[in-house]
Amino acid sequence: MRVGVLTSGGDGPGMNAAIRAITRIGLRRNCSVFGIFGGFQGILNEQIHELNSRSVSRILHRGGTFLTTGRSEEFRTEEGQKRAAAILDKRGIDALIAIGGDGTMRGLAALSNHWKGRLLGLPGTIDNDLYGTDYTIGFDTAINNALEALDKIRDTAEAFHRIFLVEVMGRHSGFIAVHVGIATGASAIVIPETPTKIEDLAEKVIEARQRTKSSVLVVVAEGDELGNANAIAQELSERVGDKCRVSVLGYIQRGGNPTHLDRILGTRLGAFAVECLLGGRHGGMVGEVNGELVLTPFEETWSKKKPFDEWMMGLIDELSG
Repeated sequence: MRVGVLTSGGDGPGMNAAIRAITRIGLRRNCSVFGIFGGFQGILNEQIHELNSRSVSRILHRGGTFLTTGRSEEFRTEEGQKRAAAILDKRGIDALIAIGGDGTMRGLAALSNHWKGRLLGLPGTIDNDLYGTDYTIGFDTAINNALEALDKIRDTAEAFHRIFLVEVMGRHSGFIAVHVGIATGASAIVIPETPTKIEDLAEKVIEARQRTKSSVLVVVAEGDELGNANAIAQELSERVGDKCRVSVLGYIQRGGNPTHLDRILGTRLGAFAVECLLGGRHGGMVGEVNGELVLTPFEETWSKKKPFDEWMMGLIDELSG
Protein backbone atom coordinates (compact mmCIF):
# COMPACT_ATOMS: atom_id res chain seq x y z
CA MET A 1 0.00 0.00 0.00
CA ARG A 2 1.22 3.50 -0.87
CA VAL A 3 0.36 5.86 2.00
CA GLY A 4 0.56 9.65 1.92
CA VAL A 5 0.80 11.72 5.11
CA LEU A 6 0.39 15.47 5.60
CA THR A 7 -0.18 18.03 8.33
CA SER A 8 -2.72 20.80 7.85
CA GLY A 9 -3.80 23.98 9.64
CA GLY A 10 -2.12 25.06 12.86
CA ASP A 11 0.92 23.12 13.98
CA GLY A 12 1.04 21.29 17.29
CA PRO A 13 3.89 19.68 19.26
CA GLY A 14 3.68 15.92 18.85
CA MET A 15 2.84 15.97 15.15
CA ASN A 16 6.37 14.82 14.36
CA ALA A 17 5.92 11.85 16.68
CA ALA A 18 2.83 10.86 14.68
CA ILE A 19 4.61 11.28 11.34
CA ARG A 20 7.51 9.18 12.62
CA ALA A 21 5.19 6.40 13.78
CA ILE A 22 3.21 6.38 10.53
CA THR A 23 6.42 6.19 8.51
CA ARG A 24 8.25 3.54 10.50
CA ILE A 25 5.24 1.33 11.27
CA GLY A 26 4.14 1.66 7.66
CA LEU A 27 7.54 0.58 6.38
CA ARG A 28 7.55 -2.37 8.80
CA ARG A 29 4.19 -3.41 7.39
CA ASN A 30 5.54 -3.32 3.81
CA CYS A 31 3.92 0.00 2.89
CA SER A 32 5.54 2.80 0.93
CA VAL A 33 5.13 6.12 2.76
CA PHE A 34 5.08 9.53 1.07
CA GLY A 35 5.39 12.84 2.88
CA ILE A 36 3.27 15.65 1.46
CA PHE A 37 4.82 19.02 2.30
CA GLY A 38 2.69 22.12 2.95
CA GLY A 39 -0.67 20.59 3.83
CA PHE A 40 -3.43 20.03 1.26
CA GLN A 41 -1.79 22.65 -0.96
CA GLY A 42 1.20 20.30 -1.09
CA ILE A 43 -0.93 17.80 -2.99
CA LEU A 44 -1.91 20.47 -5.53
CA ASN A 45 1.73 21.57 -5.85
CA GLU A 46 2.83 17.92 -6.06
CA GLN A 47 5.24 18.35 -3.17
CA ILE A 48 5.09 14.59 -2.57
CA HIS A 49 8.28 12.79 -1.61
CA GLU A 50 8.90 9.21 -0.55
CA LEU A 51 10.07 8.78 3.04
CA ASN A 52 12.35 6.17 4.56
CA SER A 53 13.25 5.39 8.13
CA ARG A 54 16.07 7.93 8.17
CA SER A 55 13.73 10.65 6.87
CA VAL A 56 12.08 10.73 10.27
CA SER A 57 15.19 10.34 12.42
CA ARG A 58 15.68 12.91 15.20
CA ILE A 59 12.28 14.56 14.82
CA LEU A 60 10.52 12.93 17.79
CA HIS A 61 11.62 15.66 20.21
CA ARG A 62 10.99 18.61 17.90
CA GLY A 63 7.96 20.89 17.96
CA GLY A 64 6.09 21.98 14.85
CA THR A 65 5.95 19.63 11.88
CA PHE A 66 8.83 18.69 9.62
CA LEU A 67 6.37 18.25 6.74
CA THR A 68 5.41 21.94 7.17
CA THR A 69 1.78 22.98 7.12
CA GLY A 70 -0.62 25.60 5.82
CA ARG A 71 -4.15 26.38 4.74
CA SER A 72 -5.21 26.10 1.10
CA GLU A 73 -7.90 28.32 -0.40
CA GLU A 74 -7.72 26.32 -3.63
CA PHE A 75 -8.40 23.04 -1.86
CA ARG A 76 -11.54 24.53 -0.30
CA THR A 77 -13.12 24.58 -3.75
CA GLU A 78 -14.69 21.56 -5.41
CA GLU A 79 -12.41 22.07 -8.38
CA GLY A 80 -9.37 21.99 -6.11
CA GLN A 81 -10.55 18.80 -4.45
CA LYS A 82 -11.08 17.13 -7.82
CA ARG A 83 -7.60 18.17 -8.92
CA ALA A 84 -6.12 16.83 -5.67
CA ALA A 85 -7.88 13.50 -6.26
CA ALA A 86 -6.48 13.31 -9.79
CA ILE A 87 -2.95 14.03 -8.54
CA LEU A 88 -3.19 11.38 -5.82
CA ASP A 89 -4.31 8.87 -8.44
CA LYS A 90 -1.53 9.92 -10.79
CA ARG A 91 1.06 9.40 -8.03
CA GLY A 92 -0.41 6.00 -7.17
CA ILE A 93 -1.38 6.92 -3.61
CA ASP A 94 -3.75 4.35 -2.09
CA ALA A 95 -4.38 6.01 1.27
CA LEU A 96 -4.00 9.46 2.81
CA ILE A 97 -3.51 10.31 6.49
CA ALA A 98 -3.93 13.97 7.48
CA ILE A 99 -3.04 15.39 10.90
CA GLY A 100 -4.88 18.52 11.99
CA GLY A 101 -7.99 20.08 13.50
CA ASP A 102 -11.61 20.37 12.46
CA GLY A 103 -10.74 22.09 9.18
CA THR A 104 -8.52 19.13 8.28
CA MET A 105 -11.33 16.65 9.05
CA ARG A 106 -13.72 18.69 6.91
CA GLY A 107 -11.15 18.68 4.11
CA LEU A 108 -10.83 14.90 4.24
CA ALA A 109 -14.61 14.49 4.22
CA ALA A 110 -14.84 16.77 1.17
CA LEU A 111 -12.06 14.88 -0.61
CA SER A 112 -13.92 11.60 -0.06
CA ASN A 113 -16.60 12.84 -2.47
CA HIS A 114 -14.07 12.88 -5.32
CA TRP A 115 -11.42 10.28 -4.42
CA LYS A 116 -11.83 6.54 -3.90
CA GLY A 117 -8.68 6.08 -1.82
CA ARG A 118 -8.64 5.37 1.92
CA LEU A 119 -8.74 8.43 4.17
CA LEU A 120 -7.89 8.81 7.86
CA GLY A 121 -7.43 11.79 10.15
CA LEU A 122 -5.37 12.28 13.28
CA PRO A 123 -6.40 14.95 15.84
CA GLY A 124 -3.62 17.53 15.82
CA THR A 125 -4.63 20.84 17.42
CA ILE A 126 -3.70 22.56 20.66
CA ASP A 127 -7.37 23.56 21.17
CA ASN A 128 -8.45 20.00 22.10
CA ASP A 129 -11.87 20.69 20.56
CA LEU A 130 -12.39 17.59 18.38
CA TYR A 131 -15.03 15.07 19.34
CA GLY A 132 -13.78 11.47 19.26
CA THR A 133 -10.66 11.77 21.39
CA ASP A 134 -10.07 12.75 25.01
CA TYR A 135 -6.98 14.74 24.07
CA THR A 136 -5.58 16.07 20.81
CA ILE A 137 -1.93 16.05 19.78
CA GLY A 138 -0.33 19.29 21.02
CA PHE A 139 -2.81 20.09 23.78
CA ASP A 140 -0.69 18.89 26.70
CA THR A 141 2.37 20.83 25.52
CA ALA A 142 0.28 23.98 25.05
CA ILE A 143 -1.09 23.62 28.57
CA ASN A 144 2.38 23.28 30.04
CA ASN A 145 3.69 26.24 28.00
CA ALA A 146 0.82 28.42 29.21
CA LEU A 147 1.14 27.20 32.78
CA GLU A 148 4.82 28.11 32.90
CA ALA A 149 4.03 31.61 31.59
CA LEU A 150 1.20 32.15 34.08
CA ASP A 151 3.36 31.08 37.01
CA LYS A 152 5.84 33.79 36.01
CA ILE A 153 3.12 36.39 35.53
CA ARG A 154 1.82 35.63 39.02
CA ASP A 155 5.26 36.46 40.47
CA THR A 156 5.04 40.06 39.27
CA ALA A 157 1.30 40.25 39.99
CA GLU A 158 1.96 39.35 43.63
CA ALA A 159 4.89 41.74 43.91
CA PHE A 160 2.65 44.68 42.92
CA HIS A 161 -0.73 43.34 44.17
CA ARG A 162 -2.03 43.59 40.62
CA ILE A 163 -4.93 42.24 38.60
CA PHE A 164 -3.90 40.41 35.44
CA LEU A 165 -6.01 39.09 32.59
CA VAL A 166 -4.08 36.44 30.68
CA GLU A 167 -5.36 35.53 27.22
CA VAL A 168 -4.82 32.00 25.95
CA MET A 169 -5.71 30.43 22.61
CA GLY A 170 -9.17 29.05 21.96
CA ARG A 171 -11.35 30.86 19.41
CA HIS A 172 -14.18 28.36 19.79
CA SER A 173 -13.02 26.27 22.71
CA GLY A 174 -12.13 26.94 26.32
CA PHE A 175 -10.24 23.74 27.07
CA ILE A 176 -6.86 25.48 27.37
CA ALA A 177 -8.33 28.23 29.56
CA VAL A 178 -10.08 25.79 31.90
CA HIS A 179 -7.10 23.48 32.36
CA VAL A 180 -4.60 26.31 32.80
CA GLY A 181 -6.94 28.31 35.01
CA ILE A 182 -7.54 25.43 37.41
CA ALA A 183 -3.87 24.41 37.43
CA THR A 184 -2.67 27.93 38.20
CA GLY A 185 -5.35 28.82 40.76
CA ALA A 186 -7.01 31.58 38.73
CA SER A 187 -9.74 33.64 40.41
CA ALA A 188 -11.92 33.42 37.29
CA ILE A 189 -11.96 31.69 33.90
CA VAL A 190 -13.68 33.17 30.85
CA ILE A 191 -14.57 30.79 28.00
CA PRO A 192 -16.75 30.76 24.84
CA GLU A 193 -18.86 27.80 26.01
CA THR A 194 -20.46 29.65 28.92
CA PRO A 195 -22.09 33.11 28.98
CA THR A 196 -19.94 35.82 30.54
CA LYS A 197 -21.46 38.84 32.29
CA ILE A 198 -19.04 41.64 33.03
CA GLU A 199 -20.93 42.39 36.26
CA ASP A 200 -20.39 38.85 37.55
CA LEU A 201 -16.73 38.88 36.55
CA ALA A 202 -16.18 42.20 38.30
CA GLU A 203 -17.82 40.81 41.44
CA LYS A 204 -15.47 37.80 41.44
CA VAL A 205 -12.43 40.07 41.10
CA ILE A 206 -13.61 42.37 43.90
CA GLU A 207 -14.32 39.40 46.17
CA ALA A 208 -10.86 38.01 45.47
CA ARG A 209 -9.37 41.37 46.43
CA GLN A 210 -11.41 41.49 49.63
CA ARG A 211 -10.08 38.07 50.63
CA THR A 212 -6.70 39.83 50.83
CA LYS A 213 -5.39 37.96 47.81
CA SER A 214 -1.97 39.37 46.93
CA SER A 215 -2.80 39.03 43.24
CA VAL A 216 -5.76 38.26 41.00
CA LEU A 217 -5.44 36.23 37.80
CA VAL A 218 -8.23 35.91 35.27
CA VAL A 219 -7.68 33.46 32.39
CA VAL A 220 -9.47 34.45 29.16
CA ALA A 221 -10.01 32.25 26.11
CA GLU A 222 -9.52 34.46 23.05
CA GLY A 223 -12.94 33.56 21.61
CA ASP A 224 -15.15 34.66 24.51
CA GLU A 225 -18.31 36.52 23.46
CA LEU A 226 -17.32 39.60 25.50
CA GLY A 227 -14.23 40.02 23.33
CA ASN A 228 -10.51 39.47 23.84
CA ALA A 229 -8.61 40.15 27.05
CA ASN A 230 -7.88 43.78 26.16
CA ALA A 231 -11.55 44.55 25.58
CA ILE A 232 -12.61 42.81 28.78
CA ALA A 233 -9.84 44.49 30.81
CA GLN A 234 -10.99 47.94 29.75
CA GLU A 235 -14.54 47.33 31.00
CA LEU A 236 -13.37 45.46 34.06
CA SER A 237 -10.99 48.23 35.14
CA GLU A 238 -13.86 50.73 35.26
CA ARG A 239 -16.01 48.42 37.38
CA VAL A 240 -13.38 47.34 39.94
CA GLY A 241 -11.76 50.76 40.25
CA ASP A 242 -8.26 49.55 39.47
CA LYS A 243 -6.24 49.04 36.29
CA CYS A 244 -6.34 45.49 34.98
CA ARG A 245 -3.14 44.49 33.18
CA VAL A 246 -3.24 42.19 30.15
CA SER A 247 -0.82 39.55 28.90
CA VAL A 248 -1.57 37.78 25.60
CA LEU A 249 0.37 34.52 25.39
CA GLY A 250 -0.21 33.99 21.66
CA TYR A 251 1.87 31.60 19.61
CA ILE A 252 4.25 30.76 22.44
CA GLN A 253 1.66 28.14 23.41
CA ARG A 254 2.27 26.20 20.18
CA GLY A 255 6.03 26.07 20.32
CA GLY A 256 8.73 24.08 22.03
CA ASN A 257 9.54 20.42 22.48
CA PRO A 258 6.48 18.20 22.90
CA THR A 259 5.80 16.79 26.34
CA HIS A 260 5.98 13.10 27.14
CA LEU A 261 2.19 12.82 26.80
CA ASP A 262 2.10 14.41 23.33
CA ARG A 263 4.96 12.22 22.10
CA ILE A 264 3.20 9.08 23.33
CA LEU A 265 -0.21 10.16 21.99
CA GLY A 266 1.21 11.04 18.57
CA THR A 267 3.04 7.71 18.43
CA ARG A 268 0.00 5.66 19.49
CA LEU A 269 -2.37 7.34 17.07
CA GLY A 270 0.11 7.22 14.18
CA ALA A 271 0.71 3.50 14.64
CA PHE A 272 -3.01 2.81 15.06
CA ALA A 273 -3.78 4.71 11.86
CA VAL A 274 -1.52 2.39 9.85
CA GLU A 275 -3.11 -0.68 11.44
CA CYS A 276 -6.58 0.67 10.64
CA LEU A 277 -5.69 1.18 6.98
CA LEU A 278 -4.24 -2.30 6.63
CA GLY A 279 -7.28 -3.74 8.38
CA GLY A 280 -9.68 -2.04 5.99
CA ARG A 281 -10.87 0.61 8.47
CA HIS A 282 -10.95 4.20 7.21
CA GLY A 283 -13.27 7.13 6.62
CA GLY A 284 -12.80 8.73 10.03
CA MET A 285 -10.48 10.14 12.68
CA VAL A 286 -8.47 7.94 15.00
CA GLY A 287 -8.48 8.96 18.64
CA GLU A 288 -8.13 7.78 22.21
CA VAL A 289 -11.18 7.68 24.51
CA ASN A 290 -10.90 6.34 28.06
CA GLY A 291 -7.58 4.71 27.14
CA GLU A 292 -9.06 2.88 24.14
CA LEU A 293 -8.06 3.57 20.53
CA VAL A 294 -11.16 4.40 18.48
CA LEU A 295 -12.25 5.50 15.01
CA THR A 296 -14.87 8.26 14.71
CA PRO A 297 -16.62 9.22 11.43
CA PHE A 298 -15.33 12.53 10.09
CA GLU A 299 -18.60 14.45 10.41
CA GLU A 300 -19.04 13.54 14.07
CA THR A 301 -15.67 15.13 14.93
CA TRP A 302 -17.08 18.61 14.32
CA SER A 303 -20.87 18.14 14.52
CA LYS A 304 -20.84 16.63 18.01
CA LYS A 305 -19.80 18.85 20.89
CA LYS A 306 -16.96 17.65 23.05
CA PRO A 307 -18.15 17.89 26.68
CA PHE A 308 -16.36 19.64 29.50
CA ASP A 309 -15.85 17.95 32.84
CA GLU A 310 -18.87 19.53 34.54
CA TRP A 311 -17.72 18.42 37.98
CA MET A 312 -14.39 20.21 37.60
CA MET A 313 -16.12 23.28 36.17
CA GLY A 314 -18.27 23.41 39.28
CA LEU A 315 -15.20 23.52 41.51
CA ILE A 316 -13.62 26.61 39.95
CA ASP A 317 -15.27 29.18 42.24
CA GLU A 318 -14.67 27.11 45.37
CA LEU A 319 -11.02 26.46 44.50
CA SER A 320 -10.33 30.17 43.98
CA GLY A 321 -11.24 30.99 47.58
